[in-house]
Amino acid sequence: MKPLSTFNIIASLLGGLVLLFVVAPIVGMVLATPLSALVSTAKEPEVTGSIWLTLWVSMAATLFFAVAAIPLAYLLARHSFRGKRLVLGIIDLPVVIPHSAAGIAILGFIARDSVMGKTASLFGVSLVGTPAAIALAMAFVSLPFLINAAREGFAAVPERLEKAALNLGASPARVFFTISLPLAWKAILSGLVMMFARGMSEFGAVVIVAYHPMITPVLIFERFGAFGLKYARPVSVIFIGVCLAVFVVIRLIAKREVKDA
Repeated sequence: MKPLSTFNIIASLLGGLVLLFVVAPIVGMVLATPLSALVSTAKEPEVTGSIWLTLWVSMAATLFFAVAAIPLAYLLARHSFRGKRLVLGIIDLPVVIPHSAAGIAILGFIARDSVMGKTASLFGVSLVGTPAAIALAMAFVSLPFLINAAREGFAAVPERLEKAALNLGASPARVFFTISLPLAWKAILSGLVMMFARGMSEFGAVVIVAYHPMITPVLIFERFGAFGLKYARPVSVIFIGVCLAVFVVIRLIAKREVKDA
């Protein structure tokens, strides 16, 4: 066995401290929560309903916006144009701005007196305080993860393969769906998973556009504010467990699909 250098030992110790910083609060919260409290909380319809709402709305937002985000990522990876850096900056903007500010911006965008709100009202729909508003808030803060991951995946696809297919008479759409998309699929799946996970954990933007119906992060905040740490902790533990389980399952499915492809 090759002996470890001083640098590697120091790096390992520092890395261990970082991992401990991430794991210790979660483990401490789990150990401080009695099993009876977890069982009783898991039986509450309000808790199970909020978890289900969080999962399906985040998944719906991810799949809906992926239809436009993935082609955009392809264009950004393959084409240079005036203003491209500005477009890249706009894409990363939701990561930079405070999410409470993002929620206010979205609220103004879908309010009843806005163009979007007036259009929706013509069909008898009010967006504020609905799952649609939650989905918009989730997508706003999580889209950069998908677009950037997909863009890197498309950029890694050899351009000569696409050009060869075009020279043989394939249309750009066929090249995209039969060459570019399959070869970049691993990065795209990773981006989809990250977008879904980020949307599922969003609080700041969602609480402004839709306090009700409550997704789980908002429910945790409400219980903490109204009843304190003891009452909010079981919901937090359950939701973290659900998030980890869903995240692992999606990762395994994505890994299997990439392997099959």
